[in-house]
Amino acid sequence: MKFTLDFRSDTITRPTPAMLEAMFRTQVGDDVFGEDQAINSLEAQTADFFGMEAALFCPSGTMTNQIGIKCHTQPGDDVICEKKSHVYIYEGGGIAVNSGCQVQAIEGDLGRISAAQIQPLINPDDVHRTRTRVVSLENTCNRGGGTCYDMDSVEAIRMLCNEHQLALHLDGARLWNAIVAKKQDPKVYGRLFDSISVCFSKGLGAPVGSVLLGSKAFIRQARRVRKVMGGGMRQAGYLAAACTYALENHLNRLSDDHQLASDIGAALLSTDFVDQLITPETNILIFSVKPGLSPKAICADWQKEGILAYAISATDIRLVTHLDIDRSQIPAFLTYLQGYSPS
Repeated sequence: MKFTLDFRSDTITRPTPAMLEAMFRTQVGDDVFGEDQAINSLEAQTADFFGMEAALFCPSGTMTNQIGIKCHTQPGDDVICEKKSHVYIYEGGGIAVNSGCQVQAIEGDLGRISAAQIQPLINPDDVHRTRTRVVSLENTCNRGGGTCYDMDSVEAIRMLCNEHQLALHLDGARLWNAIVAKKQDPKVYGRLFDSISVCFSKGLGAPVGSVLLGSKAFIRQARRVRKVMGGGMRQAGYLAAACTYALENHLNRLSDDHQLASDIGAALLSTDFVDQLITPETNILIFSVKPGLSPKAICADWQKEGILAYAISATDIRLVTHLDIDRSQIPAFLTYLQGYSPS
């Protein structure tokens, strides 16, 4: 059987027919003038969803993260995050380029850090030292295998930030997955974080779009920074309409992606080529291969069969489930895994 299964990322999804119809039906205006009602509506709806005051629509999660960090800092300040954080390793050095800040990166637990790890890295008020200004968390943690923070840990970090007058930013590119997997109240996130970045172009399946959330004053400053970064769009309401459709129709189905990741993980554990696998909490599967095997070679073998995966290191492969995975092919795929032997 020749497969057509693309597990490289949940960013490869395409708009559904119903989403395209919603995009065609929307009314647009000039967003830089604040006249695109589709964007205004999405921003208000997302802010209300998280119980925050305001929101700003942007083309990407990288932009919302970078705007957020820049609004919280001044050049020469310090940002604390986990060493595998997207803001640190996958945004082109943006913290240095855009904000002129240093990073103190922590070796966490599958992408998660704790208040106890953060506390000793908070610099004292000393002219010789950088000023610690922001703690950035990522939930779910991409390179941690889609792991989720528990709210007690976030509460402790919030208390520490309050004690030291630090901003707390959340890279919530896949926050929707955490909310669904852990059955959480999104408004709790709005209470705990000063700024939140959420993406609609991953698990929710919109083609483009992220939103930055915060207070009215924070978003007013963020809008200025977005303009400087070239992120002021005009009739972008067509994109916002896709995001609104995704939020209203694709959120609850994320549990299907989580179950599929769990099923594939169970199958992988029974094979001869898998060494270790991070138990999937959401829609990301990361596993290491047995010593002597090559992730790139395995992915090349699978590609010949129409199965696309991503070798993320010299030892690890990542699979991501999403709404465009053809569920009818999964039983045959699981059977294929059982019989697969690396060449």
